[in-house]
Order: sequence, then structure tokens, then C-alpha cells
Amino acid sequence: MPKYISLLTFTETGARAIKKSTKRAHAFDNAAKKAGVTIVGQYWTVGDYDGVLILEAAKPEDALHCLAELVSAGNVTTKTAQLFTDAEFDAILGH
Repeated sequence: MPKYISLLTFTETGARAIKKSTKRAHAFDNAAKKAGVTIVGQYWTVGDYDGVLILEAAKPEDALHCLAELVSAGNVTTKTAQLFTDAEFDAILGH
């Protein structure tokens, strides 16, 4: 199943409510599951980004839907890319 990585940055609203971040993350897990998207991991980070989200979705549209719902809540912005294993990458390159 296709995997995606999303780098998260708190908005001003999200930073003000940072103590509720893990509660929001668990709620997002549940909403994603209902939408058929699997959350592989959610991590909080120190550095240029405030968090990392790794998810699996059968269709890009499903991943986009979940991430749009996440962003529309106003607590984070995202930068997202699709992930590939070595075997998937070799197949793309025709190896």
C-alpha cells in the first residue's frame, strides 16, 4: 500500500494549544482509520519541523482527504511526499 510522509509545522493556533497536541493526534488516528487510511506513526520533533506523520492509503485521494481534514482544523500545516521502498524504487527505474 502506498506510504506518505508529512512534515508538520504548528500554526499560531496549534502552538497556543500545544498541550492538546497528543489528544488531537489520537483523534486524527481515529478519523483516518474511519476513512480507510492507516497511520503508521506520528512523531513530535525538534528542529525545522514540529512533527512527522507517516501514513498508508490505498489511493492518493484518500491520503489527500485525511491531510486536508487535518490542515483545515487550523493547528498545523503540512509538506507531504510519497515514500518508496527500495524494491518499489527499482521497479520505477526499470531494474
